[in-house]
Amino acid sequence: MAESESKSTNVIAVFGDLEPTATAIEQLRALGVDDVCMSVVSGVPVTEAMLGRPPQHSNVPRVAMGGAILGFSAGSFLAFVAPFMYPYPIQVSTQAFVPWPPTFVLLFELTMLGMLLSTFLAVFLDSFFPNYRPMKYVPEISDGKYGIVIECAHVEEKKIMDALKKLGAESVKSAEAQQL
Repeated sequence: MAESESKSTNVIAVFGDLEPTATAIEQLRALGVDDVCMSVVSGVPVTEAMLGRPPQHSNVPRVAMGGAILGFSAGSFLAFVAPFMYPYPIQVSTQAFVPWPPTFVLLFELTMLGMLLSTFLAVFLDSFFPNYRPMKYVPEISDGKYGIVIECAHVEEKKIMDALKKLGAESVKSAEAQQL
């Protein structure tokens, strides 16, 4: 097992612009590097489509929908079940026992509350925040540059480093995880 870890390619390349970064990702694919082996690190928000990468999977929409359903259920309980739990229900004039205008407000607000809280929690957990593990990083990325981290066992490190230098990388070096 130690032998396979030592032969693993572990490289980080820094690019000054988005276009050469996208070109480098295409060329790395042509060299046999899978998308799973590449990570793009940037101080600027970059979508997968901008780099020609497949979309990432996220559970945030499903969790948000679950929170909305939970919030709607809580609102339905408060609007339709809770009034009947009192031993002596309060009837106000000729209004229905469960009046619709305030019920709509209650259902909407609790649905949105459930969705917003669950979305916040899902994004928080999905982004592994806070992250105390050592990460592969170079300080230039904070200055607006783009980095590609390649962690792959089935490609040669020298071949990848030479290709990245030819594609316009400002720096290419072995990636070492460091505490941020």
